[in-house]
Amino acid sequence: MPIRVLEPELISQIAAGEVIERPASVIKELVENALDAGARRIDIEVEKGGAALCRVRDDGSGIAAEELPLALARHATSKISALDDLEHVVSFGFRGEALPSIASVSRLELISRTGDAAHGWRVVASNGAEAKRVPAPHPPGTTVEVRDLFFNVPARRKFLRSDTTEVQHIARHVERLALSRFDVAIHLTHNQRRVLALPAAPDAASREQRLAQVCGSEFLDSALRIEHETAGLRLSGWIAQPTFARAQPDLQFWFINGRPVRDRLLVSAARLGYRDVLFHGRHPAYVLYLELDPARVDVNAHPTKQEVRFRDARLVHDFVHRTLATVLSETRPQAHAHAPAPTRMFEPRQIGFALRDTAAPTYVADTTAAAIAPTSSPDEHFPLGFALGQLHGIYILAQAADGLIVVDMHAAHERVMYERLKLLAGGEGAQPQLLLVPNVISVSAAEVERAATQREQFNRLGFDIDQLGAQQLIIRQVPALLARTDVGAMIRDVLAELGENEQSLHIQDRGNELLASLACRSAMRAHRTMTLAEMNALLREMERTERADQCNHGRPTWMRLGLAELDRLFLRGR
Repeated sequence: MPIRVLEPELISQIAAGEVIERPASVIKELVENALDAGARRIDIEVEKGGAALCRVRDDGSGIAAEELPLALARHATSKISALDDLEHVVSFGFRGEALPSIASVSRLELISRTGDAAHGWRVVASNGAEAKRVPAPHPPGTTVEVRDLFFNVPARRKFLRSDTTEVQHIARHVERLALSRFDVAIHLTHNQRRVLALPAAPDAASREQRLAQVCGSEFLDSALRIEHETAGLRLSGWIAQPTFARAQPDLQFWFINGRPVRDRLLVSAARLGYRDVLFHGRHPAYVLYLELDPARVDVNAHPTKQEVRFRDARLVHDFVHRTLATVLSETRPQAHAHAPAPTRMFEPRQIGFALRDTAAPTYVADTTAAAIAPTSSPDEHFPLGFALGQLHGIYILAQAADGLIVVDMHAAHERVMYERLKLLAGGEGAQPQLLLVPNVISVSAAEVERAATQREQFNRLGFDIDQLGAQQLIIRQVPALLARTDVGAMIRDVLAELGENEQSLHIQDRGNELLASLACRSAMRAHRTMTLAEMNALLREMERTERADQCNHGRPTWMRLGLAELDRLFLRGR
């Protein structure tokens, strides 16, 4: 075929394919236009999943009568005028492609009235062909009505799913936009039935109410408020505690300067922030807002404007993951902190992480964490209270000021050991101890190589491990923290575990994987009898240890059953 210029109608339909994937894309573009117009209320109506009708009405600034034809012209916009403006874009839309693209694959009607106009004006476009504008009654603001989407592109229409599925996609887009602009009331109906009713949320209480409406009340109950600013970057929002982790990444919302985005760098940074506390195979939940100079981020990276490029990606990545890691490091037992939901005590929480029956070393408390015997009832200085005893050699039962505390002793001790080992690896307080008789262990050739790879990390912790033969290692020195453990068995287990995971680990993660494995192998095992003094010492250490609410694998280390919950269980006061 010879080279030729495409027909304008075909050009518009190709452009529409980049922007309009389904009815949800139409709603997204129209609602963004309404927000850019300063709307304080947006009403969205759809029929038959949006394929038959998508109508968006707003009370924004409106479009002047003489500009209505331009609103349906390609590459016509009021939001930028020069190339330099792209570096400081703060509006949702700016390409000038949405309305003409929608009009090229639907029957579109646009009615708008500015605040100083006596009446509104209407313009109709079908299959990309524009009709003349005519007067029409309308309150100040704009209504865009899109009918018969893809009527002239039957191949695209065949790809649409059921009405229910399409409405779910629309609702997700509307929810994302609702979280970006709490000050705007948004209502969504499908076939005259209300799907979403989100009133304006001008204050903190109403914002949390909208957050609960979109993400669920359980998310709000477990959410930690976050707000941090440095080096021209500001991060705010809510992050769920690790115990609220999800099977799917369906509750992860990112906003950059108010714009909803799906950015791999930010998702990666958030997951790294949760690294030490997230259960394997689970995903964190959060609603986060990143603010920075618009010149430092390119929002013109994709036609749908949901992907961005940062001028200094490494700075942004480090800022996000360090901020989240710092906030999550404070998830330790505190007097007034939210404990994991009491009702979850009766759900199976041990699946996927079996405690071993092997003998464990004698637990020796840190001298600074000497067991404190209660002289009176527990108070707020000891959030985990004081030990009453053990249950099946697995759980510690403690009496706190507001009820009963149940602690998984292996998980709790594992977290304590992990945080101590991280300090040792950082060069803080390393106290190596020479073995009177060096310990020789037999391992595989691959494990000998693995030990050599981790030699520097082992040395930082206080180990002295050398190769003795093709399949032998000799251990001459260990950190004092692990001196009472079966060091040979522990090193064998750690090397074997590292071998199972080495293909999936990045280089920077392997050091932490070693520490986590050492902590798990050196922590006390199930069915180990503890004295009350040892139990209380562990409770005190938990109260001082960062991230003590979860073990290294993301499992909760403790639960609280309040007096009110106990009263309900036993029907007291009824």
